Amino acid sequence: MLVSSNRLIGCPVFSVQASGQIASVSKVIIDPDSLKIIAFRLNRSFPDNASILDVKSIREYNPDYGIIIDNNDEIVADDEIIKIQDVLSLHFEPIGLKVETKKGSKLGHVEEYTVAPEDFIVQQLIVKRPALKALIDPELTIPRTEIVKITDDKIIVRDEEKVIKARAEKEDFIPNFVNPFRKKQPDYAPTDTDKE
Repeated sequence: MLVSSNRLIGCPVFSVQASGQIASVSKVIIDPDSLKIIAFRLNRSFPDNASILDVKSIREYNPDYGIIIDNNDEIVADDEIIKIQDVLSLHFEPIGLKVETKKGSKLGHVEEYTVAPEDFIVQQLIVKRPALKALIDPELTIPRTEIVKITDDKIIVRDEEKVIKARAEKEDFIPNFVNPFRKKQPDYAPTDTDKE
C-alpha cells in the first residue's frame, strides 16, 4: 500500500514512554539522491531545540493512526546527525518542482507524491499538467523508475509517451480473483432432460 504525501504532513507522533501523542509532522525531509524520506521535522519544541525524527527511530507507522516511537530521546536537533544536516542544507522539496522529459517537453509540476510506508521511499510522482494538456489528462502519475535526473528546480523523466504507456498498461490490469459473494454459475447450460 502506498501513502500520499498529503497524509504525512500533520501525521501524529506517539511515544510509548509518554503513552500518548507528543508531536505531529510539520515537514518531510527527503534525500534527493535516493528519493527517500530520511527524517521528519516535528512541530513541537523539545529540549535543546530537538525537532528532527530520523526514520530509523520509527518503531511503527500506520497510515490510519500515525508514527510510533519508543521515547522522546529519539527526537534530535538538526546538527546531531550529519547526513540529515547535509540534506537539510539542500532545502529539497519535490512538491512544486517542474517535470520535464529528456527531450525538454514540459509535463507539469509535482502536486504530490506517494511513498511505501515500509521503507519511506518515494514510489510515484503525481504531476499536475499544464493548462492545454490538462484538457486531455489533468494529472500524470510517474513511477520512480521513469525518473532520470533531479536538479535544483526540476525533475527530468524519460520520454512522455513511455510514461503514459507505462501508466496505461497498469490501468489495463484486470485482477484474477473469484468474488466469494457472487452466486456460482453452472458450468453447463441445463437442458430439458435435466429438468425431468
